[in-house]
Formats: sequence, C-alpha cells, structure tokens
Amino acid sequence: MHETIPDPPFVIPRSEHPISRANISENALKVLYRLKDGGYQAYLVGGGVRDLLLGREPKDFDVATDATPEQVRKQFRNCRLIGRRFRLAHVHFGREIIEVATFRGGGREETLEGERHLKNGMIVRDNLYGTRAEDALRRDFSVNALYYNIADFSVIDYAGGLDDLRAGRLRLIGEDPVTRYREDPVRMLRAVRFACKLGFNIDPACEQPLFELGHLLRDVPSARLFEEVLKLLQTGLGQCTFEKLRHYGLFAHLFPETEEWLAREDQEFPVTFVSRGLANTDRRIQEDKPVTPAFLFAVLLWEPVRRRFEELLAQDMAPDEAMLHASGELFARRRNLVAIPKRFALTTREIWALQPRLGQCDGKRPYRLLTHPRFRAAYDFLVLRSEAGEASSELAEWWTVFQEGNGQVRASMTGGPAKRRKRRRRPRQSATAASETAES
Repeated sequence: MHETIPDPPFVIPRSEHPISRANISENALKVLYRLKDGGYQAYLVGGGVRDLLLGREPKDFDVATDATPEQVRKQFRNCRLIGRRFRLAHVHFGREIIEVATFRGGGREETLEGERHLKNGMIVRDNLYGTRAEDALRRDFSVNALYYNIADFSVIDYAGGLDDLRAGRLRLIGEDPVTRYREDPVRMLRAVRFACKLGFNIDPACEQPLFELGHLLRDVPSARLFEEVLKLLQTGLGQCTFEKLRHYGLFAHLFPETEEWLAREDQEFPVTFVSRGLANTDRRIQEDKPVTPAFLFAVLLWEPVRRRFEELLAQDMAPDEAMLHASGELFARRRNLVAIPKRFALTTREIWALQPRLGQCDGKRPYRLLTHPRFRAAYDFLVLRSEAGEASSELAEWWTVFQEGNGQVRASMTGGPAKRRKRRRRPRQSATAASETAES
C-alpha cells in the first residue's frame, strides 16, 4: 500500500482531548449509537473530528463503520444508498444528511470484500472494503484521518494527524504524493481548499507536485468538478482560493479561456473583476445572504464572453445576437471541462444578455427591464463591472437612481412625461335617465 499500517495506533483518551458529545449533531449521535448497538464499529471521522479538535463548528458529520452499505440500510428506514465510484449510505433526518461510509480496503485485495478499478493510475471505482487501519490510510490528508470512537469517546490517530494539526501542516498520507494525486486528482483542489479554510501550510513534498500535475484534472468527470468548484469558491473563502489556484497553475485547467486573458493582463482588469466578484460572494456568504452558482460562473467566464462579443459587434452583428452567439460558443467549448447544470447556465447567459440592454436608458425600455426576473442579478453584475473599471460608473449610478426613484424621477431620466394618475370615469347615463334628469 502507501505506507506501513501502525499497530497499534495512537489513542487519545477522552480526558486528553476537547471533543464533547454536546458539540456533535444529535442525528450523528443517533447513527453512531444505532450502529454500535447493532454490533458494528462506528466512528465519527474526517473533517468533523478535525474541526472539533480545532475548536471549530463542523459543517457536517461523517461516519465510518465496518457495516456494508446494505447492512447500514437495514439499520435505518430513512437511508438511501448512493454513488458508484464510492458506495455510500445517506441517512436522512429532515434537511440534515449523515453520510456513512464502509471502511475502505488496502493492499491485501485478494482477501477483501468488494471491488476497486483504476484507469491510468486514477481510482475510478473503490468499493473494496477492509479494516479501520486500512481505511485510515486510504484517506487523503493526515488531519482528515482521525477517528472519534463512540464506544469509549477516544480519538484514534493512524497517520500522525494530531502532530500535523498542532503544526498547522497539511500533509498527504503515503510515501509518494504524486501517486496519491494520480489516484484522485481532486486531492489537489482539496489541498488548496483546506489550506485556505484552515490557514495551514501545505507540506513541501505535497506542494511541489501541484505545480506539475494540474493536467490530471482533465480526467476528472466534469460534473464532479462542478461540485468541487462550488466547494472551492462558494464557501466564504473564494478570493483566497482563487489566488492559490492561480499560484499553482490549477485555475488554468478549470477555466482555460478565462486564464488566457488573466495571464495577458495580470493584476489589471480582468483580474480585478474576478477578485471583486469573489470578494462580493465571500461577503454575502459571511452575512448569510443567498448566493447562486449562476452569478459565480457569470463572473468567472465573463472576460472571454465579453471579448468575443466585441469581436462580433465589430463584424456588424446586432448586440443581442452577438451576446447570444458569444455565450453559446463558450458553453459549447466547456462541455468537457467544469459542467455547469442547465438551470444555472441559462441564468448565467441571461445575466450576460441583459448587459448591453442596460445601456438603453430611454423611452419605455428601462421600465420593461425593471420587470425582468434577472434584472437584479444583471444590475449587480453591472455594478461589479463598473467597480472594476470595465463598465461606465455613470451607467451603474443611473440604474441605481432609476430603480429607487419615484414616477416623476424616472420620467425625467427617460425623457418621457410623468405618468398621470388615471381618473376614475363616471358611468355613462342611459338616454332615458338623462332625459328624466333634464326634465326635473
């Protein structure tokens, strides 16, 4: 395998670590206890244990067990089995999902249950089950290979994760980082994400391959890359993550069209535009405001679309048609890169399509735009462009005043008369009634 499995592991008793059940999700405890009472091993594992040891509030809680996915399902009526690459059990408690994974196996494959398939060194399916020790060494980073034992409340460390946690160090498990990255290239993205999230330094031996192996991301399914990009850039640390991705040359393999223009105009627009957009997203997340992947991708992909749009305008194509063509060509080229689901792609394209229309400030056009379902997102996008120096600040200010103004203000801004309040017309009298009124 990757390194010798220590026997026994380092065990930290309850009295020597800060993890309390009071800080663990009630539903995660239910899963742990039911598996234990059913005769299975059950451990809280991964990021939940890491964050609890750091005094942070975990985002979610994952469970590892020696029960197979089918055995887990028999324990919980509210359980669904998912995944082909990694077979997992999801136990549903309303909106909270507790993910339960069976211990992954190691090197003695002929003695273990399940299956594993590799393609060019990359694991494409891993449902080979094994022991807790083997499972620990199948994980990516040492700080994510810590187990909290519900049986005696101890913490179990197989890979030196506690030492790395204290040192603020992010280290891959295994003797050869290149092999581990080849097994799963997404580990490179996770290294960047955890370095930003935890404020840790990446171990030098694990850091150097990041500069050299970015091309492996092209072999990762595009739908999986989409999910990873959201974790990278939509968790409140997008600006930091963007800078590190570019530092290691990984961004170019996720968004090559954008990187082409970033590299040409480094530290100018469009770098400023993307940085401001991600900083805006980070701020909204920190303020618990909603964010949409559509706006994120509108920011990340705007520069290549804008450039193509301007080329088509120079060929005398109408603005609406030019934007439609530019965005369509971009999404066609990205089919084998980060897959953007149709529902988000359509919204992204609508935000772009409204940009040239926001320059039409006369007559009834501004009134119609105000009623468009994507107006607010398009307006925010225009403001972002103006702040980065790519669009007119006067135009952004015009729209700010127009949408906040009353009828008279808006009429004065569009060059039209103020709308008069409709007078209520009296009902017409019949000829007979009119005659009777006149006679009286």
